[in-house]
Amino acid sequence: MSVDRSGRNFLWPHLTAKSYIYFMCLCSPGVCVCDLQEPSSKRVKPLSRVTSLASLIPPVKAAPLKRIGQTLQRSISFRSDCRPEIMAPRPWAKQIAPAITKRRDSKLWSETFDLGLGHMLSSTEIKRQEAIFELSQGEQDLIEDLKLAKKAYRDPMLKLSIMTEHELNQIFGTLDSLIPLHEDLLSRLREARKPDGSTDHVGHILVDWLPCLETYNSYCSNQVAAKALLDHKKQDHRVHDFLQRCLESPFSRKLDLWSFLDIPRSRLVKYPLLLREILKHTPNDHPDRQHLHHAMNMIQSIVADINTQTGESECRYYKERLLYVESGQRDLLIDSSRILSCHGELKNNRGAKLHVFLFQDVLVVTRAVTQNEQLCYQLHRQPIPVRDLEWEDLQDGEMRLGGSIRGAFSNSERTKNFFRVAFRSGGQLQTHCFQASDAFNKQQWLNCIRQAKEAVNPQTAARCSDCSADASAECPQMDPTDLTLTPVKT
Repeated sequence: MSVDRSGRNFLWPHLTAKSYIYFMCLCSPGVCVCDLQEPSSKRVKPLSRVTSLASLIPPVKAAPLKRIGQTLQRSISFRSDCRPEIMAPRPWAKQIAPAITKRRDSKLWSETFDLGLGHMLSSTEIKRQEAIFELSQGEQDLIEDLKLAKKAYRDPMLKLSIMTEHELNQIFGTLDSLIPLHEDLLSRLREARKPDGSTDHVGHILVDWLPCLETYNSYCSNQVAAKALLDHKKQDHRVHDFLQRCLESPFSRKLDLWSFLDIPRSRLVKYPLLLREILKHTPNDHPDRQHLHHAMNMIQSIVADINTQTGESECRYYKERLLYVESGQRDLLIDSSRILSCHGELKNNRGAKLHVFLFQDVLVVTRAVTQNEQLCYQLHRQPIPVRDLEWEDLQDGEMRLGGSIRGAFSNSERTKNFFRVAFRSGGQLQTHCFQASDAFNKQQWLNCIRQAKEAVNPQTAARCSDCSADASAECPQMDPTDLTLTPVKT
């Protein structure tokens, strides 16, 4: 270990990813949260927690903030099996013994209330205090996690030259600016707490603080691009090895880097739930109730605004990554789209994977490809205007598959969860038969298409289109080039 001119140990230049993780676990009590613990059980059920690792989320028409958090880690997002797989961990990485996961300490308000200083509280007031305490405790947890993301991930990857500063700025976005924002709210909430541990008023604090959340606009709008770059960099064995060691270390609590980067978005969409819970247990004659109502209206407006801007940013991101092989594939409906209703991976009737985008006015079928080390989407055939789109729900086992396709679907399981979309233009019929991953996913696609049709033409959206007149009609025989990267001409 070298020593700088001031006589202090200067460790960074000699740290490797392996030694850094060991160093973090031993020497960073203020940031590493190695000594933070969570309870193994809780006495009361807290508010439902909003996380990015929720259950499988299909491509429903959801608010962009929620959809981004749901889809970034799912097959219906920009992830694609066409991309190179992540490099396997180094052999020595497998020799690391599983670390004991440290859990965060999370107390209940009732454990902090001093009966000697306070007075008897009603059950409603106890619930109100628990809700206020959860708001405060959540701020503390968020601050610790944001500091951990910076100190345990961003700083060492920069010091060790695992990523460039530009790449790290793209991945971490404006995360640094969020820390003082939440430290300010936590400080105000603690100052409002009385000596016995109870809090009388929080509404005025929230009304004054909530406008600061406008800062989340830039952070949330950057998430899609940040996740794409992070996934790409994981193919670098140094990045993958570093992140894997962090994941196996106690301070990570078995959460990967993206889980930490997605925590601010999760927290943002939870504020309306937290405020609603506090308001629910605040009596009508309580002086704090008026401020809480105002705060509730403010947070709903702020989240709606961030939703809109995040959705537009997500839409722009994917439009910029569309590859047009033929000039005739360009469509003004794509260029003018500001809303991406849903997108995800579907299979065609030959089992080839496609990535389908449903914009507000046009459906675009693509294949995921890599260009200049960036995941892009090459158009397959012509975009389909939603106003002219015809759709059909194909019943399991009722679709006939002709020619060589029949053998490919000899297993009856593979003929399930199909639906068809069609488009007539200039006397020609363009048809796609799509297979969803399961019945629920298929239904969500149909719901999205139906909603898009209703938005364009409410009178015709309620009924299935003419393409469903013959439910036993065969899917069109695909040209062998259907499995290549060159779109089939119509």
